[in-house]
Amino acid sequence: MREEKLYSTGKAVRLLGIHFNTMKKWIYACKVDAIKTLGGQYRIPESEIKRLLGQPAPKNQAIIYARVSSADRKDDLKRQREMLREYAKERGYKVVAVFEDVASGLEDDRQGLKKVFDVLRAGGADVVLVAWKDRLTRFGFGYLKNHAEELGARVEVVNEREEHTPHEELVEDLLAIVTSFASKLYGMRSNKTKKSGGER
Repeated sequence: MREEKLYSTGKAVRLLGIHFNTMKKWIYACKVDAIKTLGGQYRIPESEIKRLLGQPAPKNQAIIYARVSSADRKDDLKRQREMLREYAKERGYKVVAVFEDVASGLEDDRQGLKKVFDVLRAGGADVVLVAWKDRLTRFGFGYLKNHAEELGARVEVVNEREEHTPHEELVEDLLAIVTSFASKLYGMRSNKTKKSGGER
């Protein structure tokens, strides 16, 4: 189970919009469940921050995220969804949303992925489920995982071993990139031709 995030008193007072001395008084009066470190510093659990803000943390509310790199593999989206729903059911998670993308794992502008973090920012879930690590992203998994944790959620990967070899997925991603660039280049040339024809 993921350890609860702890905030320094400085960060806590900024989140709560109170004065530092007020926080000290609350700690000394036991109005806040603070943890004292070996160095004598206080740390405030995330659950206390949410309690004081009147925002009780959701418990085991999960988002399912599935991705395939191309349209001809859409059948795999269903397989990922079913796998993740079963995983959630076994662990007693409540699935609050399911988001999908048909896009390269290198793309950082995926609408489904954006919606995942929109829900997390709104405090609507505390678990993100993915079938394989590379379904979330091909590169920078640690960054997205840390960002989710900053928003009070954890990322759970159902299968540790990747579905495809890095070589296979990389080839698919490179083809997707080349196709995207070719399409944009064609569009630019087409627009240029239209403008040139219009000026004659």
